[in-house]
Amino acid sequence: MNLMKKLRLFLSLDCKSKRMLFEAYFFLAWARYSKRIPFSKLAPSLGVQMQETTYDKMPSHRKMLSGVSQSIQLMSRYTFWESQCLVKAIAAMKMLEKREIGSTLYLGTARDENGELIAHAWLRSGPYYITGAEGREEFTVVGKFAKQVGGGIHGSKRSS
Repeated sequence: MNLMKKLRLFLSLDCKSKRMLFEAYFFLAWARYSKRIPFSKLAPSLGVQMQETTYDKMPSHRKMLSGVSQSIQLMSRYTFWESQCLVKAIAAMKMLEKREIGSTLYLGTARDENGELIAHAWLRSGPYYITGAEGREEFTVVGKFAKQVGGGIHGSKRSS
């Protein structure tokens, strides 16, 4: 698709969709910049470590979750910086936080076919995977961060 077709398609979108795409681009930039911060300083902003948010369905959130997921996936293709799994997961988490929707960010590791250590990140809200769903089963979860806006964190410890 050439640039003019893409521009026409973007201009044909409603204002709400355009705003969400701009917001996704902004949070992808913010998340990419955040990767420069030592992880020990970034981690507290990601939520409660080694806990998860609820898996319960929130039917009223389904459309918003889908919109955030699609916006992140689409805009990550147009950034001039690297917008891989961790950047996407952090950006989507921040978009959901803004909308007062809880989510859990997962960090996983595995070995590739050459035996090299590889990492992956993905984001879940309720039973839905917002980013990084592809291939997550192949990774061992080594970290998780629950960002809950209104209760519903599950894990070995309850937050107070």
